[in-house]
Amino acid sequence: MKQIINAFCEFLDRAHSIYHSIYALTRILQDNGYCRLEEAEQWQLVPGGKYYMVRGGSALVAFTIPEGQPSGFLMSASHADRPGFKVKENGELVGKYTRLSTEKYGGMIMSTWLDRPLSVAGRVLVETQDGFESRLMDVDRDLLLIPNVAIHMNRKVNEGYAWNPAVDTLPLAGSAEAAGKLSKVLEEAAGGKILGHDLYLYVRQPASVWGVEEEYISAPGLDDLQCAWACTQGFVHAEKTDAVCVLCVFDSEEVGSVSAQGAASGLLDSVLTRICDSCLLDKARLLSQSFMVSADNAHALHPNHPEYSDEKNAPVLGGGVVLKFNADLRYATDGVAAGVIRKVCQKANVPVQTYYNRGDLRGGSTLGSISIGNVSVPTADIGIAQLAMHSCYETAGVRDVQYLQQAMRSYYGSSLRFYGDGRYIVK
Repeated sequence: MKQIINAFCEFLDRAHSIYHSIYALTRILQDNGYCRLEEAEQWQLVPGGKYYMVRGGSALVAFTIPEGQPSGFLMSASHADRPGFKVKENGELVGKYTRLSTEKYGGMIMSTWLDRPLSVAGRVLVETQDGFESRLMDVDRDLLLIPNVAIHMNRKVNEGYAWNPAVDTLPLAGSAEAAGKLSKVLEEAAGGKILGHDLYLYVRQPASVWGVEEEYISAPGLDDLQCAWACTQGFVHAEKTDAVCVLCVFDSEEVGSVSAQGAASGLLDSVLTRICDSCLLDKARLLSQSFMVSADNAHALHPNHPEYSDEKNAPVLGGGVVLKFNADLRYATDGVAAGVIRKVCQKANVPVQTYYNRGDLRGGSTLGSISIGNVSVPTADIGIAQLAMHSCYETAGVRDVQYLQQAMRSYYGSSLRFYGDGRYIVK
């Protein structure tokens, strides 16, 4: 357990942006023998081959080809983006102080970002002799801070305050004398003239394991880096099966998945088509014997506010993998999908919890129902229970990291058969 958590914390402490997260996941794939493919090149796939591709630096799809005739696709989808603040072009604001202009990305708990050391990381496009190239960039030092207003000046701050992202959450970078120097700091970190960028603020506080029995983990971006990392670990360490195993880590989930790298794009369908074209497989037949796991974190029972949970379907930290249900299909799980996941977890000795939104509270949506629009297969929405979702520093249970990794290893090592008469076999 300790070895797994240490490895996960090391991953989190490198994943300062979605681009760094995807890069770190590709390193796991490379270390386990996966070969990188480029979308613009012809794919020559072979039985027993292990491959991955990256789109836009912020999404990846990895897959394995079985030695014999494939039975179907075993797929998972998670995401690596998180709510936060994106740096604007021409972002330096100079007056009595030097500040940085940002805009919100996704739905976040804005107050959690205040009075914390921050910095900037992401992707920069740097000028070269032949044009420009994409590079990872991380200003690895305490660079910024968003200061609160003193309670003497904002007496109602503890009575409910409406944070204005155009005013309240602009980070302080330096004094008036620092004017013009922030852009130089960024270009120095980039190693050249920046022609374009996708840069985000990140919290400098590293991942922490805590609690009386060290049963909790807190870090930035647990939603959904916890699932992305655990799915990747389960994928690379699974026993061989007769299915084409596919791992997807998408971008843009926090803003609706509508991008070239999101679950609503044609990325996954395109990869499946190219696999079938290269291996001379019947895609429609394989899809009829396929399954998707949508892995995105779930809301845990809150210790101070149990009233926000459904009484009988409120998962707890450390209690196992969470199956998520919603009658309006904001989560895609149905009875068949739930049965498959329960059998998979049973094989791995992993406990299963259930989650429903309280009947009068609207919950969030996730990747499952979105991906079904492009690749229509039975789908289960699962996750890890966590607190403070969309805070800049979230909390989950230590044991659940291992539970999900074990469950996904079992899933990717399974053999599934779906029969038209309503029989389902999971081995």
